[in-house]
Amino acid sequence: MSKTNLKEIKPDFVHGSLKLSKFINYVMQKGQKATAQKIVYAALEIIKKKTKEDSLDVFERAIRNASPLLEVRSRRIGGATYQVPQEVKGERQFSLASRWILQAVRAAKGKPMAEKLANELIAASKEEGKAILKKVNTHRMARANQAFAHFARRF
Repeated sequence: MSKTNLKEIKPDFVHGSLKLSKFINYVMQKGQKATAQKIVYAALEIIKKKTKEDSLDVFERAIRNASPLLEVRSRRIGGATYQVPQEVKGERQFSLASRWILQAVRAAKGKPMAEKLANELIAASKEEGKAILKKVNTHRMARANQAFAHFARRF
């Protein structure tokens, strides 16, 4: 898909960050952007109180740590399906990291969403948590299927 088809996203109005704005869109459900913004900004406040660091730095570090470098893609060759390891491009790295963090947050029960999100972002910034575990498993799968790397498409 070419970049011309992508909708332009404006930076968020508190921190002026494009990544945070995109992350808010991932948190959003059923078009309730104001609710998603409240959740994310409350999580950033909790992060600031707990870590005594800049919450945006913790957020960026969490996304960077949870971003996969390799993934496996199914490729059908001669009647057999192989799991072929491939590098992950930049935009997909961000979307996978965001998705994994939110999956971990939504799977946890018992606390408010903002608190769960803050805890997962702090854990991911320290290279811990369920999102990091998902990344490690993805890399492990890619390394295990390294023998099929020659099936990767070359464009």
